[in-house]
Amino acid sequence: MNTDVILRENVDGLGTIGDIVSVKAGYARNYLVPQGLALVADSRNVKELEHQKRQLARKLEKVTNDANALKARIEKVTCNFVQRASEEGKLFGSVTSMDLEGKLKDAGIDIDRKKIQLGEPIKSLGEHLVPIKLDAGVTAELKVVVAAEEV
Repeated sequence: MNTDVILRENVDGLGTIGDIVSVKAGYARNYLVPQGLALVADSRNVKELEHQKRQLARKLEKVTNDANALKARIEKVTCNFVQRASEEGKLFGSVTSMDLEGKLKDAGIDIDRKKIQLGEPIKSLGEHLVPIKLDAGVTAELKVVVAAEEV
């Protein structure tokens, strides 16, 4: 005799959170339910699960819309830096994610510098595109221009 259960945790070989799976009655009664890994899939629990899924979908949509709006604001900004540089175009200093965070704050955009995906500090003149990871998998490209300081 099998019983349908709603998984509350990922269970190896069985399914992921929110899945409705059919398992043997003893496995559900003696292990999954007492361990808090699953709920019996009665009509009330199934309706509650569907309600939670709808709420999560709305929340994800709102977060995605907010991230896309922030992406548009970031991509309108150009961060300009004037630094001392050698004849070959190498900077004597560098432009770091902390510098980029400061420039974005000056432009009215508050971004945590950990989201700025700058592998290594910028150490050369020119135009650079720096990816910034936002919520919901959205990535913005920040334009950074580094010019030589006039001596």
